[in-house]
Amino acid sequence: MKITFYGQNSFGIKIGDINLLVDPFITGNELAKDKIDIKDLKADYILLTHAHQDHTLDAEAIAKNTGAVIVSNFEIVNHYEEKGLECHPMNHGGSWDFEFGKLKYVNAIHTSSFPDGSYGGQPGGFVIESEHKNIYIAGDTALTMDMKLIPMHTKLDLAILPIGDNFTMGVDDAILASDFVECDKIIGCHYDTFGYIEINHEEAKRKFYEKGKDLMLLGIGESIEL
Repeated sequence: MKITFYGQNSFGIKIGDINLLVDPFITGNELAKDKIDIKDLKADYILLTHAHQDHTLDAEAIAKNTGAVIVSNFEIVNHYEEKGLECHPMNHGGSWDFEFGKLKYVNAIHTSSFPDGSYGGQPGGFVIESEHKNIYIAGDTALTMDMKLIPMHTKLDLAILPIGDNFTMGVDDAILASDFVECDKIIGCHYDTFGYIEINHEEAKRKFYEKGKDLMLLGIGESIEL
């Protein structure tokens, strides 16, 4: 499994020959738009955690360019099906066996609306169980006790958690979240993109390290392999 960071909450995840793209917000991200060309991105599936613009802005363009299937909650899927795009609807607690592995849609505490104010369903996160590695993509969320349910059914190799505070968990709550999901290998997201969520990188890494955890803050376009 290869994971590439495209800024904010946007990640490319390559599982075998299958390419997943999570929450594509690139052309509107001042930190990413000059580094990543969305026309070059590969996607067989686009996973959307919720409807906010900083998670969905480029989903339509990339889906049209690649033919990707959009996977999200029922309301978001309806939105994109009306645009003629191929989609797969899910809802909280449900799972589906895709060609890349089992995908489960799990709870998140946040809001969800499209830029025009229309309803974007309830926000969520994703747990991916592939042949060799399992990861949790929290999406935008507060710390929630529901996270403790995840290790009851999945042993995680990696958790992708928001750490920017103000709109989501901050670093301290993300450390607790990593305890709840029983995973000490973390990729941080949802930080630095806007003034409200700028963080001190070294302090964040130190706090995780002091708890025996590894926080990775990837540069835009940087990848890791699991």
